[in-house]
Amino acid sequence: MSESSRDGVQSWSESMSARDRIRAVAETLREPQSVNWISEQADAAWSTTNEEIQTLVKQGQLRRIEAGETTRYQPDYTRLLFEEIRTLIAENTREELRNELAAITEEIEEWQETYDIETWEELEQSFADGDLASDELRERRDVITFWRENEEDRRLIKHALELYSDVEATREQTTDVADRAAS
Repeated sequence: MSESSRDGVQSWSESMSARDRIRAVAETLREPQSVNWISEQADAAWSTTNEEIQTLVKQGQLRRIEAGETTRYQPDYTRLLFEEIRTLIAENTREELRNELAAITEEIEEWQETYDIETWEELEQSFADGDLASDELRERRDVITFWRENEEDRRLIKHALELYSDVEATREQTTDVADRAAS
């Protein structure tokens, strides 16, 4: 038994299959990467990585990008966007989404008031002020991170609310068809 396992902590190679690790790496790529790079990051055999990558491409989860002599892969960001919106709709009521949107807006407004700014970019520009202490810099860095996350969440929630009725209608239609087929 490894020392980390004895301490109750497992490495991801002990807690996840190679294919799960490959998917985890592939789904979080920020820029196109090669099979070799993904294989190394996932701590998986090249052949297993290549097989799993080709499966993900066939499923439409990854896109193949030819860069000269090298083939690289990246997530299909459009698909990920719609999956995230679909999940928001499936897991939340309209009211819950509206409440979260209000909470996000309120938090951003508090930061705007606290720092007397309108955008996180303006807060970032304040780093150039030479008279900020290190704890103030850390606090502002954290606020910028949360602010950017909030803006992304707000964007997704707005999309989810815009599409909510359409998704509900499609779900109802699918349920009706399934009910008719079962009877």
